[in-house]
Amino acid sequence: MSNGSFASQLKNDKTIGVDKLENILHQYPDINSEWLLKGNGEMLLYDSVNEDREVYKKTEKRAHSYNIPVYDIETTAGIADLFAEKSTQKPISFLNVPRISEYDGALYVIGESMYPLLKSGDVVVYKKINNIENNIVWGEMYLAYINNDDNEFFLTRYLKQSNRKGYAQFESYNKDYETVEFPISSIKTLALVKASVRFNSQF
Repeated sequence: MSNGSFASQLKNDKTIGVDKLENILHQYPDINSEWLLKGNGEMLLYDSVNEDREVYKKTEKRAHSYNIPVYDIETTAGIADLFAEKSTQKPISFLNVPRISEYDGALYVIGESMYPLLKSGDVVVYKKINNIENNIVWGEMYLAYINNDDNEFFLTRYLKQSNRKGYAQFESYNKDYETVEFPISSIKTLALVKASVRFNSQF
């Protein structure tokens, strides 16, 4: 269902058909049907996510994050090292983002695949995901390091379910970039994007 059609129905006080709701639940199995239909409970079915619930929990009003390490890495080799268990990468600075919790670090965005939502030079705060195959929340934005047949990629994309078993779609926000698919097994590192920061300075 397109955003325009959804907005039109809400504007005209029309209901959303059962078929469309079923399609939403089919495309996003981690969404809680009770929340979608009645607005009750949590949006996500945390029981279906094997990752520690803390990664996806709501940020409490009193939560603060100080000294988030910021990395400026431009090569896939550097990304692979950053996400390794014993990384040799050193942060170039530290960032304080209020009302955020459960983070591993922050990275400068490279490229325009998520423009205008994100642009090159923005900073994204991330939380690394363990046990990737069982813990993807479809529709969320991720940083992904991929090694597919010795071809390495580092992408910032929305992850969507593919019609091909064992594959994931990597969808850009910028429509000039095509959606690509890779085997889930080729995703060597995955990190949930939890926040973004843009510095609008002319100096």
